[in-house]
Amino acid sequence: MQLKSKKIKSGFTLLEMLLSVALIAIVAGISMPVYYALQVRSDLDITVTEIVQTARRAELMAQANESDDDWGVRLNSGSLLLFKGDSYATRDQDFDEVIDIPSNISFGGLNEIVFEKFSGVPSASGTITVNSIINESINITINEKGGIDY
Repeated sequence: MQLKSKKIKSGFTLLEMLLSVALIAIVAGISMPVYYALQVRSDLDITVTEIVQTARRAELMAQANESDDDWGVRLNSGSLLLFKGDSYATRDQDFDEVIDIPSNISFGGLNEIVFEKFSGVPSASGTITVNSIINESINITINEKGGIDY
C-alpha cells in the first residue's frame, strides 16, 4: 500500500490581500473627514468655554478690586488675553495672561470687554460670535449687567 500525502495549503491569496487592503482604504477614507469634523467641533466648544470662563474671571477680579483696577478680556487671532487696565491699549502688561486658541477658530462681534472695578459692569454689551472653519458658530451674549449667556 502506498500512502498518499495531502498537502495543506495555508496563507492568503493575492486577491484576498487586495480586497482587504481596499476595504481598509475605504473605511479610512470615510472616517478621516468625520474625525476631522469632530475635532473642529471639539475645538469650537473648548474655545467658547475658555472665553466664557476668562470673561467671568475678569468680572470677578474687577468686582473683588484685584490690584485696585479694572480687568478685561481681549480676543486676538489665535489667542485670548486676560488683562489689567481700563483698555487693552493702556493695560499693565505685567499682569497679562495669554490663552492659546486653535488656528481653525475665528471671532466676530465684540473683541474687547473691560469690567469696572467694584461693580463688574462691562464696558460694552453685545455678542461674540465664535466661528469654526467647518461653518459652525456659537454666540456668546454679554448683557449690560455682565451676565454671560451662550
